[in-house]
Amino acid sequence: MKLPHSYYQNPDVLFLAKDLLGKMLFTQINDEITAGIIVETEAYFGVVDKASHAYGGRRTDRTEILYHEGGISYVYLCYGIHHLFNIVTSVMDEPHAVLIRAIEPLIGKEIMELRRNMPATKAAISSGPGSAAKALGIDRSLNKKDIAGEEIWIEDQKIRYSDDEIIATPRVGVAYAQEDALLPWRFFVKGNKYVSKPNKV
Repeated sequence: MKLPHSYYQNPDVLFLAKDLLGKMLFTQINDEITAGIIVETEAYFGVVDKASHAYGGRRTDRTEILYHEGGISYVYLCYGIHHLFNIVTSVMDEPHAVLIRAIEPLIGKEIMELRRNMPATKAAISSGPGSAAKALGIDRSLNKKDIAGEEIWIEDQKIRYSDDEIIATPRVGVAYAQEDALLPWRFFVKGNKYVSKPNKV
């Protein structure tokens, strides 16, 4: 069952980042469906989070989408190479977001293999946010899309992880965020091989 918009409008982005672990992320591109289990996420806490694109209430053409009510995609290009897929969460004008950092391939593995030019058994196929997005065919054309729509959506297929199976660590690549770089707002499934490095506790 597709998660409804109300799910994403929860103002507690840390809860959502953790709760999304085990959910299934789907894309349908040119009639080809691919999907994987979300196994790694990061939370971005709006205007007060120095690692967030909306820190300090910053609003630009690129970041305006973050101020939308939850349940819409925010896809941006990182280092001019990698597309990163984020889910806008919370209520209107509260720019929280969850970055999807890794998925475990499940449906359409052959399509993912072609997109990534490697076997699905190889962890690197969808480990790390750029790889996960590429495996699922996510690029800027999927920016500002309804996450309960026909092109990209998330389903709850009753995969659950207990608290002791979920690791919380500081986020990756946000050294510029000063003290906020130390916040344990990255969540991943313990022992899952598709989780990006560093995955040590």
